[in-house]
Amino acid sequence: MFPYKINDHITLRLVTENDSEALFSLVTKERQHLRKWLPWVDSTTLSTYSELIPIWIKQYEKKAGLQAAILYDNVIIGMIGLHSIQWQNSQTSIGYWLSERYEGKGIMTKCVEALLHYTFHENGLERVEIRCGQGNVKSNRIPIKLGFTHEGTARHAEFLYDHYHDLEVYSLLHEEWKSLHIEKTPL
Repeated sequence: MFPYKINDHITLRLVTENDSEALFSLVTKERQHLRKWLPWVDSTTLSTYSELIPIWIKQYEKKAGLQAAILYDNVIIGMIGLHSIQWQNSQTSIGYWLSERYEGKGIMTKCVEALLHYTFHENGLERVEIRCGQGNVKSNRIPIKLGFTHEGTARHAEFLYDHYHDLEVYSLLHEEWKSLHIEKTPL
């Protein structure tokens, strides 16, 4: 399963307790870029990761979700994860963020595609959702490119520092994924 090598440069690896400083350093460096769309950035400290990472590890062990570091040539450049898996309804949602320097290179699309394979083929879930900030063009392109259906706009769905903003809601069903004939090596 993990780590999962996407190509010669990109690898997904479960986040470990040793990643606290690297993640905090990256978020600090990318703070202005990330805070445009992510509401948690300003409150992130080194202790945030020290506290969250053990929770994320337990979440994965319980098959309740996962948080993975995105590595480019063995350096963390972002994260991708499955928010809580709802086994009763056989669904989850994907969240992601990436260093600005690595955007526009198809990295996140490849990472989401790998996580979809894991979600549908390894876990047999029925539905995956992605929510992107309205106006976040780069993020919204990813689910569209991967065949997701745009379900609509969740109005004022997230509080972003000093205002509410709308989220575009996309979903992909297991049957739709299979019909795309996307073949990947299992995670």
